[in-house]
Amino acid sequence: MILDHIKGLYTHPKEEWHHIDDNHESIADSLGHIFLVALIPAICSYFANAHIGWDLGVGDKLFLTNESAIFMSIATYFGLIGGVFALAYLIFWMAKTFDSTPTYTQSFELAVYTATPLFMVGFGALYPVIWVMMLVGLVGLTYSVYLLYTGVPIMMHIPEEKGFIYASSVVTAGLVLLVALMTGSVIIWSFGFGPAYV
Repeated sequence: MILDHIKGLYTHPKEEWHHIDDNHESIADSLGHIFLVALIPAICSYFANAHIGWDLGVGDKLFLTNESAIFMSIATYFGLIGGVFALAYLIFWMAKTFDSTPTYTQSFELAVYTATPLFMVGFGALYPVIWVMMLVGLVGLTYSVYLLYTGVPIMMHIPEEKGFIYASSVVTAGLVLLVALMTGSVIIWSFGFGPAYV
C-alpha cells in the first residue's frame, strides 16, 4: 500500500526498504504512487502562485495569473515525473558498474521512494514565504539523500561500502540532472513561456 510505504520510510526506513525489496510491486503500482505524490507540489504551487502569493521578504506579494499558475503547475507535474524516470534510468544504467543486476522496476522503485520526501515538501508551498520554502526544501532534500544512501545497498543487493559509492554517484548524476532541468526551464522561459504576473 502506498501510504504504508510512505509512513514506513519516515518511521523506520531500513526496515521499510527491506519490506519493499521483499515484496516488489509492479511498475503500475510504482507509477500510481508517483502520479499521486507528484500532485502534491503541483496543486500546492498552483494555490501559492494564484491565490496566496509569494512573500519574498521585500515589497508586495507576487501572484501569477490563473492561466500562468495552471501552466506552471502542469509543467511542474510532468517535469517531476520525468525527473523520476530519468533518475531511475541513471540508477539502472550505473548498476553494472557496481556489480548489481536490478530490473528497471527495482531501479524505478528506488527512484520513486527516494523522491517522495522531495515531493512531500510541496505542502510547504501553502505557506509561500521564500525562506520557509528554502528551509523545508533543504530538509526534504536531505532526507531524500538519506533514503537513497540507505536504500541502494538493500535494493541493489550490494555491500554497504559499495552502496555508498553507488549512491554518491547517483546523487552526483541527480544534481547534474537537476541543473539540466533548471537550464531547460530558463531556455523555455526565454521563448515566451515564462510566468505572467498579476
